[in-house]
Amino acid sequence: MLPGTRQWRVRHGLVLGLAIGLGTALGIGGFTFRYAAGLSYLSAEPRACVNCHIMQTQYDGWQKASHHTVAVCIDCHLPHEFIPKYLAKAENGYRHSERFTTGAFVEPIRVQPRGLAILEDNCRRCHSALTAEISHGERLGGELSCLHCHFSVGHGESARLGAPLNKSGKEE
Repeated sequence: MLPGTRQWRVRHGLVLGLAIGLGTALGIGGFTFRYAAGLSYLSAEPRACVNCHIMQTQYDGWQKASHHTVAVCIDCHLPHEFIPKYLAKAENGYRHSERFTTGAFVEPIRVQPRGLAILEDNCRRCHSALTAEISHGERLGGELSCLHCHFSVGHGESARLGAPLNKSGKEE
């Protein structure tokens, strides 16, 4: 293919268009990552959870709650194994950013079923000596959920992690 021929111009035009498109995508992606403090989400720092201002109530509640001296956000909200932790971070990050960007989030913020399972596993892991000896009549997946009674432990009353209890003591 000789320089200046139609085939040469088309090929170089495609390469130039691809380079501009890729550069634009990388530029916008890099700007968004920097603007959203993307690196902070790879840390265990609780302040990362309030990069998104909608989480301020949960952060403030955590600072006043009973576990703030012994647990940070990821201790309760993420699995402790390396690969599952980063898979959950990616899933949560995508869902949170998509819902926050589109305004499709629900208030008060509620932990999703998968997140509740992670919370429950982490409660039982940290408190295994105590929970191994507890048995209740009402069961959730074979055991009574720790959050059934201890819903305010992580964020205090203001977090409203679950639905209000009705007169029978069950979530509405």
